[in-house]
Amino acid sequence: MTEAVHETPPAGVGAQLRAAREAQGKSVEDMAMTTRISVRHIEHLDAGEFDLLPGRIYAIGFAKTYAREVGLDPETVADQVRAEMGEERVDHAGYNATFEPGDPARAPGRKLLWFSVFAVVLLLAGLFVFARQLFAPAADLPSLVEQEQAEEAAQQAASAAAEQAAAQVPDAGGEVAITAEGEAWVRIADGEGRVLKEAILAEGESYTVPADAENPQISTARPDLLAITIGGKAVPKLADEMRTMMNQPFSAAALLARGQGAQASAQAQAEPASAATPR
Repeated sequence: MTEAVHETPPAGVGAQLRAAREAQGKSVEDMAMTTRISVRHIEHLDAGEFDLLPGRIYAIGFAKTYAREVGLDPETVADQVRAEMGEERVDHAGYNATFEPGDPARAPGRKLLWFSVFAVVLLLAGLFVFARQLFAPAADLPSLVEQEQAEEAAQQAASAAAEQAAAQVPDAGGEVAITAEGEAWVRIADGEGRVLKEAILAEGESYTVPADAENPQISTARPDLLAITIGGKAVPKLADEMRTMMNQPFSAAALLARGQGAQASAQAQAEPASAATPR
């Protein structure tokens, strides 16, 4: 007597995506090539390891692109990803939609948050030591050895903080990708004017600039709705407000140079105020 065999459908959304991909005979590398999502991110999606992706909005966007490629409903998959990440879906309307909780464009990363807290604590400690030395009686002043030890500890802490910050700097050779935080028109072309991508991206939809594209440029009217990553690491947006930008350099090197220029400008503006502070 032959018993009917009933296949149990994959439990998690990651398993569903993987099963749909394998049913089409596609490898991880095939999927990475057609979706322009890195192999590492495809593997995290297959395993349901959404917390290892750059952020919530990237996890949802990558999952929708993956689902669309293997014939699954993108919105259903997106809702399942939200559910597995323990977050409820938030409805959006128009350009000025409210961001969902945990939006990486509005909330700082955990590493950046801890680094900021550490920097504030270090600054307060330095001010406390300075004030104590300034107003303490001569008999209470620390010895030269103690001062040297304190300075050495401060230098070591600053060096560790600088190394941590440097580890977060994207690689200039990394892949450049955009993820829409709302409906946004984009056109990306190479240096000779060949259009690589022109579309109105939906919220959560991603696009990765081909690695062999020479001098890529981007045009858009909503730079404030385009989250940018280089090699999976987030970098500043092209602008924080709605405005038309045409043929802006969009290579990894150009984006990193743009960020360094903004940082240098901010430091230059801060230096006069620092010099005017009485000592």
